[in-house]
Amino acid sequence: MRGIGDGHVTGSPVEPGLSRDAFRILHVSTGNVCRSPITERLTRHFLADRLGGPVPGCAGARPGSGLVVESAGTWGHEGAPMEANAEAVLADFGADASGFVGRELLDEHVIRADLVLTATRDHRAQVISMGHSAGLRTFTLKEFTRLVKAIDPATLPPVEDGVVERARALVRAAAALRGWLLAPTAEADEVYDPYGAPLSFFRAIGDEIHQALDPVVTALTGVPART
Repeated sequence: MRGIGDGHVTGSPVEPGLSRDAFRILHVSTGNVCRSPITERLTRHFLADRLGGPVPGCAGARPGSGLVVESAGTWGHEGAPMEANAEAVLADFGADASGFVGRELLDEHVIRADLVLTATRDHRAQVISMGHSAGLRTFTLKEFTRLVKAIDPATLPPVEDGVVERARALVRAAAALRGWLLAPTAEADEVYDPYGAPLSFFRAIGDEIHQALDPVVTALTGVPART
């Protein structure tokens, strides 16, 4: 992991939470070529399906939504394409894999993120160790899903008030519940690395990610998945 000033992200760093017109979701895995690309692109795909428009990465989101979805790796393969099997998984869901470029996780990414979702507990620990007051907004994906399922949607701001404010409230509520809703096992919060595995294992991981993302996207948008 490189720090501020190493040339990957330009512009001055901003303090967490100061950008009120956007909500940034950062997905983190190891190489940023398998799990986090799948999770990033599935998140965008499912959000777009619920919100009715594209949800891009670095250039903002659909007018009125303000959601930005990105990814990086703790040992990111800088500039690398995602694995071919990861692309195949995204194709199974009808999600767009085009234009993806791997990134190494930088301080700037964590600073700008309003929500960091990691593949494993080790990734979560690495993000938190970077500082930047990341602890209250960093979860494993499956941990966040477990917490979100326990939150009454009626306690969140209505979608009509804006998805950004609803998302911020969701993260605060999840952080407040973390010490009360523990994982049944240590492995329950892990998404295992499919790197080098056959397509069948990639597809199993893709199904896990899909199942974990669905309640999160529903909570963010207030719109359930279409059956």
